[in-house]
Amino acid sequence: MEIANGTLTADVIAALTYWPGAIWGGQKNPPDPVDLTVLPPFFNEVLHDLPWWNRDWKVSHVEPGLPLEVGSDHRGHPSRFTEVSVPGTVGSGGDESLPFVAKVGFAGDRLIRFQAKIDDVVLGPAVAPAGRLEPHPFARVLTGLMDLRGIPVKRMARETARSMSTIHMLRNGRHNPEPLLTQEISKVLGMPEADVRVIAGLDDGSTQ
Repeated sequence: MEIANGTLTADVIAALTYWPGAIWGGQKNPPDPVDLTVLPPFFNEVLHDLPWWNRDWKVSHVEPGLPLEVGSDHRGHPSRFTEVSVPGTVGSGGDESLPFVAKVGFAGDRLIRFQAKIDDVVLGPAVAPAGRLEPHPFARVLTGLMDLRGIPVKRMARETARSMSTIHMLRNGRHNPEPLLTQEISKVLGMPEADVRVIAGLDDGSTQ
């Protein structure tokens, strides 16, 4: 789900930046109340842009959000945008309802990214084009670690005794990082095996 470049109204921005549960530098404590009722229509509009979304389901209730990142240039460490987590409830108009939480990133009045979690299902931005399998998240990290260390695919393949096509598939996310392979990769990267297992999502004690 790729939702970006939308424009946020001043009322929505005020509701998204109302954080009575957080102490943040420069914000009045407690902050002046704002109208949170503008957020359910905003979330519903974003969700209704999804062609497969059932329009019978609507965000019916929200609570004040919590900041995950705040856009600023404080102390020379700029953050390009603000991201906030907003909990609430989604339902179909009957007795059935599910917990909902939205993660909204924006810069000024421009929507940067949007992720929704409904019950235990996450709806987030896609990396691959529509109709294509999403790459394994290890791919981006492995590519970055290899590039930072100047390790070409050919060397990684040689030192792990794997084919270059296997390493290419790992780097583009079409091959899952199984335990034995992460063990071999960790040696080439010069990193503890336990760290690479965690990065690969294998921190559950599984073994080859």
